[in-house]
Amino acid sequence: MINGIGIGLRPEIIEALLVNELPLPAFVELSPEHWIGVGGYNRHMLDKVVSRYPIMGHGLSLSLGSPDPLDWDFLKKVKAFMVETSMVLFSEHLSFSKCGNAHLNGLFPLPFRYDAAKQMIERIKQVQDYIGRQIAIENISYYTTLAPEMNESEFLSLIAEEADCLLLLDVSNVFVNGSNHGYDPKTFISQLPLNRIGYIHLAGNYVDEDGHIIDSHDRPVNESVRELLDWTVPQIAPVPVLVERDLNFPEDYRKIYKELEELQAILDKHWKPFYAK
Repeated sequence: MINGIGIGLRPEIIEALLVNELPLPAFVELSPEHWIGVGGYNRHMLDKVVSRYPIMGHGLSLSLGSPDPLDWDFLKKVKAFMVETSMVLFSEHLSFSKCGNAHLNGLFPLPFRYDAAKQMIERIKQVQDYIGRQIAIENISYYTTLAPEMNESEFLSLIAEEADCLLLLDVSNVFVNGSNHGYDPKTFISQLPLNRIGYIHLAGNYVDEDGHIIDSHDRPVNESVRELLDWTVPQIAPVPVLVERDLNFPEDYRKIYKELEELQAILDKHWKPFYAK
């Protein structure tokens, strides 16, 4: 079990991750799409990261919500990469990113409908059967809903229970969606099967000119999301918690480390007694 705060592997911080002697991050997350098949210097750096940190995997392009057939050739590569990196857990999004074999520029939400849930459940089962372990599915941020037959928490819960998969709870996305769609984030989280939460994501966001909150991954985790994390943590057993930062890295890595420390303090307040068990 990984206990503590991790960060996503990005070129801007890879050298800092390898030279620092600091206790955080507790793990590193990487997307197989960015690293499968790389060689030379990049592979050398990846191998050094893998030798130093536990690895969590976060897929971007399996498109589990798509009606297209699964990309079995790519999934075979992912499975091998999981072994190469001793990956602790692989996660993907509750979304689709392909249609008619065309790759779309982004992660698109599914309609909260029974037929969409059934499709997602079957594809998660296929992936889990193939790789031989559970995966975690992440709730994404979205800005419109499509003819729903149920609410998002019911949709997510149905899929997790029927597919027998884990949940990657993106606390930031819950805050973003709750703010944009007018629901209470705490009520949303309390309606999920909390025993299935195996991983948490956090990220920065901003308010656009129209007043919508945008999930941006380009700035520190704000106070509202930290407060929601502080409320969430005592509701569940200890799990790895990741800070997603994709853009606008500060030149001084110590600023990133300070954020990790602050978030780790929230986890320690509730989970530290469980770490040694």
